Amino acid sequence: MRLDGMIALVTGASAGIGTAVAEQLATAGARVIVHGRDEQRTEAVAKRIGGAPLLGDLAVPGAAAQLADTALDVHGQIDIVVANAGLGWSGPFAEMTATEIDRLVALDLLAPLQLVRRLLPPMLDRGAGHVALVGSIAGRTGVAGEAVYAATKAALDVFAESLRPELRGTGVTVSLTIPGVVDTGFFTARGRPYDRGRPRPVRAEDVAKALVDAIARDRAEVWVPGWLRVAPVVRALAPGLYRRLVARFGEQVVSRSGEARR
Repeated sequence: MRLDGMIALVTGASAGIGTAVAEQLATAGARVIVHGRDEQRTEAVAKRIGGAPLLGDLAVPGAAAQLADTALDVHGQIDIVVANAGLGWSGPFAEMTATEIDRLVALDLLAPLQLVRRLLPPMLDRGAGHVALVGSIAGRTGVAGEAVYAATKAALDVFAESLRPELRGTGVTVSLTIPGVVDTGFFTARGRPYDRGRPRPVRAEDVAKALVDAIARDRAEVWVPGWLRVAPVVRALAPGLYRRLVARFGEQVVSRSGEARR
């Protein structure tokens, strides 16, 4: 898919991966609608790349549909939607509140579904468009202490896998970008910074480059870094070995009170 002149909506574009994606799409000639919750950061990114800022909290019921409608009004259509906005949470599942569960599921899963549901029909009518979803290695392997986050990303993974053949021949394509640990503010926001030596975090710009390349080349799935593909393969072919390795080397579960658990 050519990017020059395309109109793209990037959610969660006021920081991290979203900012990097918005910048790279703009560099490729796309007109970018920059979505974020923080007014100053969102407007700053939009100004820097010559885009249009749109504000909204996608965890609020109905906000995704409203964002889609507002974005359609900006330029009259959306050619590319990048569903990037997301939130993490770290700690034992038993310590999560119902409100925290609802917010995580609303933002990480329901919002992308509602956004795509609203923007897909106009793409189908034109016979062209691209849906770019951002998954996570957690959605393929599971991560101790991030059960709900991993579940939302696993669901998004299967959504992409199901939607792709459904749209075959329509001119609308679907990609899923699966990053590992990324050097952004995500880990601080989830309640615990990333404190492991390996794997080393990758740059948000590297994830954005892979995502934008997937749109341009119509690649169904990209991993960042590529070697992460090994983990789900081991899980599928040798589940017993995989679980023993996770038990031995897996990430600690840290409670909200700061007590480390395994």
